[in-house]
Amino acid sequence: MEPEHIRASDADRDRVADRLREALAQGRLDQTEYEERLDSVYTAKTVGELTPVLHDLPDELDSSVSSDPVAPGIQVSTKEAREMAATSQGRENLVAVFGGAERKGRWLVEPRTNASVLFGGISLDFREAVLSQREITVQCAVVFGGMDIVVPHGVRVVNNTTAILGGTGMHGTDAVTDPNAPTIRLTGTCMLGGIDVRAKAPKRKKRK
Repeated sequence: MEPEHIRASDADRDRVADRLREALAQGRLDQTEYEERLDSVYTAKTVGELTPVLHDLPDELDSSVSSDPVAPGIQVSTKEAREMAATSQGRENLVAVFGGAERKGRWLVEPRTNASVLFGGISLDFREAVLSQREITVQCAVVFGGMDIVVPHGVRVVNNTTAILGGTGMHGTDAVTDPNAPTIRLTGTCMLGGIDVRAKAPKRKKRK
């Protein structure tokens, strides 16, 4: 069988997605091109279908972007990540009691985020976020409520939560096995409530 006809593995797709993120951070791709190519990566069935996605990119991209501890590769440039990380306070507290709280769009994720829910809900969308360091922790305290978490493809999510008459659902996040990938670690307790984690492609921006 010719190499291009071999079925692509999740690891193959993740490697190509990492190359695309590096190219975006270096300015070789704009946001629209990145999103279109990333969609093609995660719908590719063979190795041959992955090849055209990288056809106009150099074989070796600048490794300084992916190795930068401040810019873990979540759709931001190194300069922007450093500027945002300079404002880091170390932790953030989100509280939803009989109400809701959310973080979405471009936002700085502190090394530790404390998320407390009581008869309410919290939504965290990391697809355009800037991680202040390569691994961050979300400490969850969910009681009679829910938490929705969305991450981009290529980010590891480690679930260390404890469920008591509740649970944490992981959807599409098991394919990331790279130990150097940006990591979101979930800790804490979910009691009589639920935490839902999903990996999704970046939102498409409307063209003018």
